[in-house]
Amino acid sequence: MEKIVKDTLHANGIDIGIYTQDFENEFISLTDIAKYKSDDPTAVIQNWMRNRDVIEFLGLWENLHNADFNPLEFEGFKKQAGANAFTMSPKKWVENTNAIGIVSKAGRYGGTYAHSDIAMSFATWISPEFQLYIMKDYRRLKTDENSRLSLNWNLNREISKINYRIHTDAIKENLIPPELTPAQMAYTYANEADMLNVVLFGKTAKQWKDENPTVKGNMRDVATLNQLLVLANLESYNAVLINQRKKQKERMELLRQLAVQQLQTLESVSLNNLSKLGMNC
Repeated sequence: MEKIVKDTLHANGIDIGIYTQDFENEFISLTDIAKYKSDDPTAVIQNWMRNRDVIEFLGLWENLHNADFNPLEFEGFKKQAGANAFTMSPKKWVENTNAIGIVSKAGRYGGTYAHSDIAMSFATWISPEFQLYIMKDYRRLKTDENSRLSLNWNLNREISKINYRIHTDAIKENLIPPELTPAQMAYTYANEADMLNVVLFGKTAKQWKDENPTVKGNMRDVATLNQLLVLANLESYNAVLINQRKKQKERMELLRQLAVQQLQTLESVSLNNLSKLGMNC
């Protein structure tokens, strides 16, 4: 077994443990995330795992990443999930299905950990706003990690300059996506990525290109850092909604609500940081 590397995420005043063995798959503490909602994190996690859509999501993740996953046990749990008498715990899930996406650790730094894909879904269930704080510091952690491993230290300095400029530019721009028109809500998009473009940017990739024929790349290439961060969250949330069998119209409404909320929060964070910077000048 390779050496375990530990670190900590800082999200809105709460420290969240994270570890990795291969620098590719990080496991984030669900126990720490659950403390945002309750002093009894074990009960919060178990309540989350009682939901049918959560069991389906966990099963889908395992099917994609775990060749030893037990599909028969999973199907049994899926049929029972959501019923009043149904109970589920991380230990029960792992022991019965051979799951690898959730891990229970004992000892001083013990608790329930989950792969970052699963942990972000859990955090969204706890609070979309709190999930945004987690994702923001997670991205910071990944950037720091890449900088340490990179041989080109000048690139790190340039990224810092660009990030500062993006924050200042974000204040000048209207980052909140426009209201969706009835025509947009009714239109059936064959491409889910283009649906997310409409939710976040208010237009399809083709519409943007028609308006910007001389600009190289696509609309996502010129998006701000905040917009790209929210877009990543929208993609993850859309996958959950699809797994819940939500109709596209309902998904668009829910995704736009999340986009507006997260962009407003990010803009507020940027303003606060700039205000502190100005006071120190």
